[in-house]
Amino acid sequence: MTLLISTIARRLYSSSARKPLTVLAFESSADDTCVAVVTSARQILSNVVIKQHDVHESWGGIHPAVAVMAHQRNMPIAAKRALQEAQIDISQVDGIAFTRGPGIAGCLAVSCNAAKTLAAIHDKPIVGVHHMQAHALTVFLTSWPDTPSFPFLTLLVSGGHTLIVLAKSLTSFEILATTGDESIGRAFDKISRMLELKWDDIGPGAALERFCASPESSSLPDGFIPFPRPMKGQLAFSYSSLHSHLERYLHFNGGIGAVTMPSRRAIARTFQLAAFAQLEEKVLLALERCANRNLNIQHLVVSGGVASNSWLRERLNICLQSAPNPVSVIFPPPSLCTDNAAMIAWASMHRFLEQDYDDYSINPLAKWSIEDVEQAKNLTEDYPQQK
Repeated sequence: MTLLISTIARRLYSSSARKPLTVLAFESSADDTCVAVVTSARQILSNVVIKQHDVHESWGGIHPAVAVMAHQRNMPIAAKRALQEAQIDISQVDGIAFTRGPGIAGCLAVSCNAAKTLAAIHDKPIVGVHHMQAHALTVFLTSWPDTPSFPFLTLLVSGGHTLIVLAKSLTSFEILATTGDESIGRAFDKISRMLELKWDDIGPGAALERFCASPESSSLPDGFIPFPRPMKGQLAFSYSSLHSHLERYLHFNGGIGAVTMPSRRAIARTFQLAAFAQLEEKVLLALERCANRNLNIQHLVVSGGVASNSWLRERLNICLQSAPNPVSVIFPPPSLCTDNAAMIAWASMHRFLEQDYDDYSINPLAKWSIEDVEQAKNLTEDYPQQK
């Protein structure tokens, strides 16, 4: 493990700690209501996730007000179930963690209020966690003892973010690449809706992956130009042009009703190829930049909801075989790539071990760069100013 981790934090990755800490964690940054109980001995005692796909499908995506109401309805249920499945009560919890940000402000407030209220009533310490930091550190929970060594690269791909980040320690991160318009996850969702795929209970992005993986044949419609691959040679992402490309095609060719199912499947597969090719190019470019800085990068950690895509996992493993130096790809289990509270509990663990707690007055941060994790205690969410 790296020298950048403090002596106390080292206990987090040692099996010699005498009595494991038990953390109850809350996550509601977007449309999943999540509560988990995790110990410092890497035991996931419970990990409850209540999804909202059914209430958002008619809106074509996450409706913030609807999401907040669903979180308020589901959070007590999820919290009670998490404690029951863990077979503990609140008195056996050593600390309470929650997603402080980034995310949808109203959704973040549900977890924040639940965590602060329980912590204050039961006199428990509290820690607010950065959502993307939690994604980046999940592998220390799931891959022990084969965990990455600092510094490592992490590719964070979700509905809200597309980032390549240099992880220097548990709390120090440097953004190497981000998207100038929208995330890869949002592009997946939009393409899925344009193709009128059924979400069922898995969501639009997963529905597109399943549609592409079908063994049925496909053929692109006449006149369909392949999806663009923007920002070539640049350490930056752009995904809005992909769904705009399909939007223009449908507009000038009779709409989705004029596209056969084999053609829809071909479009979906071509889109997925273009989306992932952009990730591959930027990862190799980031590795090259790190090599130019004499950084010994041995691991790429891939997390976030899009990281659960099995084809992306396969392609990245193949892609890194062409890297100038050997780099291992590490993925959390798919169930811990999508939003969950187990990762929030784990990302808070080093702070609980160091007794580095937040005050009960802590508020959410809807906009919060992963580069500002170390300065979290000095950050406050600005109140709206009267004009």
